[in-house]
Amino acid sequence: MKLQEALEIASQTHSGMVRSHNEDSLTHDAACGLVVLADGMGGYNAGEVASGIAVSVLSTEIRQRMDEVRPEDKSAEGEDMGVVLLRENVKKANASIYSAAQNQPQYSGMGTTIVTALFYDNRVAVAHVGDSRMYRLRGESFGAITRDHSLLQEQLDGGIISPEDARVSKNRNLVTRAVGIEADVIPEVHVHEVCAGDIYLLCSDGLNDMVEDEDIGNTLQMLQANLPLAANQLIEMANDNGGRDNVSVILVKINGDFSVPRGWLDKLQSWLKN
Repeated sequence: MKLQEALEIASQTHSGMVRSHNEDSLTHDAACGLVVLADGMGGYNAGEVASGIAVSVLSTEIRQRMDEVRPEDKSAEGEDMGVVLLRENVKKANASIYSAAQNQPQYSGMGTTIVTALFYDNRVAVAHVGDSRMYRLRGESFGAITRDHSLLQEQLDGGIISPEDARVSKNRNLVTRAVGIEADVIPEVHVHEVCAGDIYLLCSDGLNDMVEDEDIGNTLQMLQANLPLAANQLIEMANDNGGRDNVSVILVKINGDFSVPRGWLDKLQSWLKN
């Protein structure tokens, strides 16, 4: 099955019930398997500028590079080129945002979180910086497959705070890593095998701060046959619960196999490897 046929994608974004404008940016392209979501931060419209730069750099650069390389190819270090493309271009976006902030006083201190994924060869490479998340629904199992780069996550990992107290912590939105704040950034990148029927959710913290994970998972279970409706329902739930922040979601459903056809030598090497 062709990639664009195997991936069903729906997205929605909303400014929320409190903020006057939306600093989230997102894009998706089923033809190349790319989804990108960024949650900007900064005064005036600087957050919107930062997230817009991040999404533009990722989408433009990766589309261009995929004319030359395949994401399933291996780099000299043995990594999937999909991993390399995400890492390199998050860093490129970081440099662009940092440079703009340094050279234009009105953008000083702007930055953005980012979560981006590249689907290829029955896999998904996921890169993220900050507290925008990716979740996966597989059968009846639902949970995050990214871990926030935040003070709260560090406190949870260290046993300093309980999950119950974390829900009401004042440190909820203090990220320890963001794109564009410093001259360089280290995105966290992982590769996961995908299965037909999986649903992947990328979201800004305006969703998971307002809606419990259990309720998000239940909504996806009930509405998995209608992704646009599911996206709309998640936005409405966040807003009904207060909508204190911009809220954005991208949903990706795996409708079939999109493994790359291989010649007999590739098949033999894969069989020997396994």
